[in-house]
Amino acid sequence: MLHTLGSSPFQCDYALLLRMLQPGDDVLLMQDGVLAGLQGSRMLTPLLNSPARLWALGDDLAARGLVAQISPKITVIDYNEFVTLTVNHKQQMPW
Repeated sequence: MLHTLGSSPFQCDYALLLRMLQPGDDVLLMQDGVLAGLQGSRMLTPLLNSPARLWALGDDLAARGLVAQISPKITVIDYNEFVTLTVNHKQQMPW
């Protein structure tokens, strides 16, 4: 399943998102959701400990001036790669 986190992790049910993650899932941090992937964020550790692969949309990081602060364990992608993630997952869950 593809989980797209578009809300700040402080303004959604982040704990439920983490509980739902299964091996083979992908999490795309986008819009304000990129805050979950910042180095030093208390939201980052549980995300890194999840079984999911982690991605962040580069344009959303750039728009917020956060490119240099994203964890190196999260792969930064562009919109074309976002489309590929979407095509690869029949099920998607927006957060």
